[in-house]
Amino acid sequence: MAGAYDDRDGFIWMDGELVPWREANVHILTHALHYASSVFEGERCYSGKIFKSREHSARLLESGKLLDMPIPYSIDEIEAAKEATLKANNLSDAYVRVVAWRGAGDDMGVASSRNPVRMAVAVWEWGAYYGDAKWEGAKLDIAKWKRPSPETIPVDAKAAGLYMICTMSKHIAESKGCSDALFMDYRGYVAEATGANVFFVKDGEVHTPLPDSFLNGITRQTVIGMLAEMNIPVHERHIMPEELSSFTECFLTGTAAEVTPVAQIGDYMFEVGQLTRNVSDAYEKLVRS
Repeated sequence: MAGAYDDRDGFIWMDGELVPWREANVHILTHALHYASSVFEGERCYSGKIFKSREHSARLLESGKLLDMPIPYSIDEIEAAKEATLKANNLSDAYVRVVAWRGAGDDMGVASSRNPVRMAVAVWEWGAYYGDAKWEGAKLDIAKWKRPSPETIPVDAKAAGLYMICTMSKHIAESKGCSDALFMDYRGYVAEATGANVFFVKDGEVHTPLPDSFLNGITRQTVIGMLAEMNIPVHERHIMPEELSSFTECFLTGTAAEVTPVAQIGDYMFEVGQLTRNVSDAYEKLVRS
C-alpha cells in the first residue's frame, strides 16, 4: 500500500463497522482536533499475529482512563476489531494503529464530558521505521525540549498531546540529516527518543533510563525480559548526559523501531556491536515465534 494516508484502497474499522478507507472521516469540530483528547496504540502484526496485542489493548484502555476519557470497548472487542481490520485488508504483516478520541458533540470547549468517545483501527504495510539505520545505526540529534514532570502530564498515557514536542524535535533532527532526536527529562537526565526507548551498553552490561517521566514501552519491557534470559545485567537508573561518552553501544526499542542500533547521538559515537545485534536477532525471532 502506498500514497497519501487519506487516499488509499482498503477498509478502516470505525465505531463498530468497517468503512471504505477514503470515507473514514470525522467532523471539523471533533474535540480531539482542537484539544488533543486522543490516545492511541501502535502495534505490529507478524505472520498474522499481533505481537503483545492484548497488552496494547489494555494500555489503550488505561490511557483513556488517565485522560478521563473512558473508552466504550472491552479488550476482547478491541482485539476483534483489530482482527477484522487485518482480514478486511488481507494483511498478515502490517502496522496496526488503534486510536480513541473525543468526537464532536454537545461540548465545544475545554470540557467535553458530553461528547462521545470514538475508536478506529487502521492497518497498513510498513517496513523498517528508521530505514537503513535498522542495520547501519541511526544518527540522533539532541532535542532542545525536555520530557515534562509527571506533575504536569499523565506520563503513563500514550496520549496524542504528549507527542507535540516529539514532532517538532524530529523535524529539527531530520533537517540536520538525523533519524531522530534524544530527549532529556525535566531534571536533565537522559530520557528517550521521540518514539522509542533507549538502551546503552558498557562492559557487557546494559543501562537504560528509569521510566519515571516517560512511557514504559511494551517493547522496552520485552527487551529487558529478553536480556534477563540472556543473563545480561540490566541497570534501570538515572543517566546523566555526560555519561554518553562512556558507553560503547546504543540501541532504540519500540513497536515501530523494533530494535534499532544507534551509531551517533550529537557528538557521541557508538559502535553497532555484537550485543546489540544479538538482542535485535533475538527480538526478530521472538515476534515471529
